[in-house]
Amino acid sequence: MRVRHPVIRIQGLEVSRGAVAIVRKLDWTIHQGEHWVLLGANGSGKTSLLAALTAYLTPSAGSIELLGESYGAFDWRELRRRVGIVSTALTRSVPPSETALETVYSGDHAELGTVRRMELRHKARASRCLSLMGIRRLADRRWEVLSQGERQKVFIARALMPSPALLILDEPCAGLDPVARAAFLERLQKLAARKGGPSIVLVTHHVEEIVPAVTHALLLKSGRVLASGPIEETLTDARLTQAFGRPLHVLRDSSGRWSLEFPGS
Repeated sequence: MRVRHPVIRIQGLEVSRGAVAIVRKLDWTIHQGEHWVLLGANGSGKTSLLAALTAYLTPSAGSIELLGESYGAFDWRELRRRVGIVSTALTRSVPPSETALETVYSGDHAELGTVRRMELRHKARASRCLSLMGIRRLADRRWEVLSQGERQKVFIARALMPSPALLILDEPCAGLDPVARAAFLERLQKLAARKGGPSIVLVTHHVEEIVPAVTHALLLKSGRVLASGPIEETLTDARLTQAFGRPLHVLRDSSGRWSLEFPGS
């Protein structure tokens, strides 16, 4: 889906729970063609930012525009159908007996656990989405027998079903073993590098999971923006040290992959 306006425009966002400010005066803009990583320590505000962005949490102040529509002036339930979201919390709602193809098709109507008739065009589209993730062979495999890595790939295929302009991946490597994580990140890199694909927001604690196609970074600390912009300018030793509260040295190899060293360890 092609858009001319920013994919996301957030200005002065504040989110509070009772008297506690979780997100504070946050500004963030994502333009079409950009891929972002959202980094921060536990408690930095990442989860609350995502919840506000997808209208699961009401902001205390500020404005949110998603795909050109303003929060409060558009049916956010309808807008969610244009945003692909991959989260471990969502995968828990998939019926055990549902096939991978059925799970992918459910992304077309943004519902989980609801069986709807699939026409040939729906099956063809769902199959193409599985193929994009390199798992077409799993089409008839039931959810209950899929590995964690396979489930994550199926869920990304599901998120791609409605051709979203934005794909949000919330800790997509959680629970994966090293081999499964490497395979998953390789497929994610191919997806991000694909021309005409959605803008991607990768939420993670680990710089090692940032694929080379990621162009920008948003670094949070205590609900505030510590740094935001092109990834080479944002992920510096000083900023990561400040974000995580201990000395860190960030490296990037010739293939574009990131890693951390802990001086003095």
